[in-house]
Formats: sequence, structure tokens, C-alpha cells
Amino acid sequence: MTDPLGQSQVLPYISGLTQKGYEFHLISFEKMDRFRKHKKHIRNFCEKNDINWHPQDYQIDGGLRNTIKQVRKMSRVALFLHKQHNFSIIHCRSYISALVGLKMKRKYGLKFIFDMRGFWADERVDGKIWSLSSPIYKTIYNYFKRKEIQFFNESDYTISLTENGRNEILSWKDFQNNPPKITVIPCCVNLALFDPSIITEKNQNELKESIRIPSDAFVLGYVGSIGTWYMLPEMLDYFRCLHTSNPKAVFLFVSGENPEMIKAEGKKHDIDPDLIFVTSTLHYQVPLYISIFDHSIFFIRASYSKKASSPTKQGEIMAMGVPLICNSGIGDTDEIVHKYNSGIVINEFSEEEYNKEIANEIQLDPLEIAKGAKDYFSLEQGVENYLKIYKEIMT
Repeated sequence: MTDPLGQSQVLPYISGLTQKGYEFHLISFEKMDRFRKHKKHIRNFCEKNDINWHPQDYQIDGGLRNTIKQVRKMSRVALFLHKQHNFSIIHCRSYISALVGLKMKRKYGLKFIFDMRGFWADERVDGKIWSLSSPIYKTIYNYFKRKEIQFFNESDYTISLTENGRNEILSWKDFQNNPPKITVIPCCVNLALFDPSIITEKNQNELKESIRIPSDAFVLGYVGSIGTWYMLPEMLDYFRCLHTSNPKAVFLFVSGENPEMIKAEGKKHDIDPDLIFVTSTLHYQVPLYISIFDHSIFFIRASYSKKASSPTKQGEIMAMGVPLICNSGIGDTDEIVHKYNSGIVINEFSEEEYNKEIANEIQLDPLEIAKGAKDYFSLEQGVENYLKIYKEIMT
């Protein structure tokens, strides 16, 4: 929960459902450096919203043996809490926690929600974290693909982030005669937080001054980590083309990544390091940073597993009325961009394609973009969708 994703894609939903009368016990595994830094903030949030938080120590090193050890610990903690509180539902985010959820359903008859968040095992392969040429990783992959079918078959409900992912699952031969119950809930956005109307021009000018971005700069913005999937070289190439067309363009990264790494990569792409700005912030401050973007960008490496991906940043960017530059082939992303006229979709990573789109000088309506976010990514609607599932499986 001390990671940005926990603060944007777990706690707000649980808070909303708590207000509907549900009591939650939240087990999370925390990286100790972030836990020490942000635990007070998260604990205060949980206490304010009546969430019972049970943070555990997440061990990054140690390989497969350590992962197994932590899954067993998760299972012990869940069992201990169940004996104390007699849970009705076990709601599992992604595949590792679903191992525990399925076990608890089978042993104690709990209702089991598989909140899949994407094709996890395939993401490990597509992201080159697991190599199927390794007998060990191939065994692990096959194990999780077998468990995946069990999760879908035995869960009382499955949550997919995308229609694309849902359709893929329903096309599998395993489910032709007995399809699982699947509801699509994308990565939603808190529209009360991501609200451009509460940000003043004074706020924006002060932020630009603190980062030392010129007041008349055209800001191309990126928000979030770089990691395995995000295509930094291609995004830098796009910016180089943009700067050639618009000399006032600068590239702002709102990210916890090492600034020197990003600037060094920029130099490889013939970009002056002084045109690249890198800063980080807590989740509640992200809307202000997005508000100074003129356009925002993310390029994600397309693959089979990305059919089920819903980039969190898409709803946040749209909610702030900022035009988006993205690529096709990622979940429902391009369909949403086209449906709500919220940006441009790049179909080919080439200077020719970039220059063609830049020359079009897209003029989009910020109010229309924000309206699209309200229609598709509303946290309030996401909570209502979860509420419907909870009520259905408990009747």
C-alpha cells in the first residue's frame, strides 16, 4: 500500500466499499524502504476509513524459495485472521494472493473473488523475467497456467481490467461449455482528487518555478515508473521530433526513476539533458503535476499478455483534460482514446509516424476528455460495480 499503485488502485476501492457497510482486513506485503517512509500516511488513511491493515515484510531477494516462504506466510496470516473474524469473502488481487484465496475457499467455503489484474504468468514471460527455455521457469509457468484455469473455474467472480482480456478468456476451449463469471472494471480514477477545477494558475506557476521549467514551455509529460514495459527510447524519439517542430518543448517525467539514467538515455537520442526534467511526488500531488502537461505520453510494449492491461495513468491523464499520445495494442486503450476523442494513437514507432502526428497539431477539448474519464474511469462507478458483485455472491 506504500507503493503508488496501492494508493490509487486498492485503498480507494476499499474505502468506498467500507462506506457501504463492509468491514475489511487488508493483508499487504510492503517493501521496507517505502514502508518506513510512508507507513504513517497509509496507517492514518486506514484508521480514518476503518480499514484493518495488516502489513507484512516483502522480501525482494531470495528467488523462488523466498516467494514460496512468503506465500506460506500470507496463508498463515489469512487463516489466523479468519479464525478471529470469520470472513465471508476473500478478495484476491492477482495470482499470488489467489493461491491463498482458492485454498481458503476450498477449506472453509469462503466466497472467492479473483481480481486478476492481467495475465500474470504470461506477463512474466513477455517481460523476459521468466525464460521458457529454462526448465525451472517453464515448470513454474505451466503450474500457474494450470492454477489460472482453476481460479477462473472456482472463483465466485473474476474481475478483468479490459474487455479485450475478458473476450480472450471466454474464447478458451476450457470455458466453451461453462464460462466463468467475469466483470470488467478498469483501473479507475478518483475524480474528486483528479479534478482540474481545483487547481489554480498560481499553483501551476509555482510548481513550474520549483522544477525550473520555463513558464512558456510546451510540456510533454510522463507519469509513473519506467520499468519492464514502458518504451523509454521510443518516447524520447517522439520528443526529439516534437522539439524539432516546437523548440519550446520540454519533457517532464513525474517518476521515482533515477534522473541521471533518463537524461543519459536522452543524450543517446541526441536530446539536450537540459530539456529533460525528472521529479517525484506522492500520489495525492500527481494531479497538480499532470495539470502542467500540455500533452502526455506513454508507449507500452505490446504483447499477448497486454490484452488484459489497463494503464492506471490513462484515466488520471484524461480526468485532468490532457491529450494523450499512446500506442495501439494495449488492452482497451486505443478504443477508449478513439471513443472519447482524447488523444492520438501511434501505430508504428517511426520518425515518419511521429512527424505526421505532430504536424496534425491535434486540437482537443479538455472538457470532452475529462468527460470521457468520468464516463469510463469513475472510481464511484468502479465501487458500485464491486458492490454489485459482493451483493450477488452473498445472496
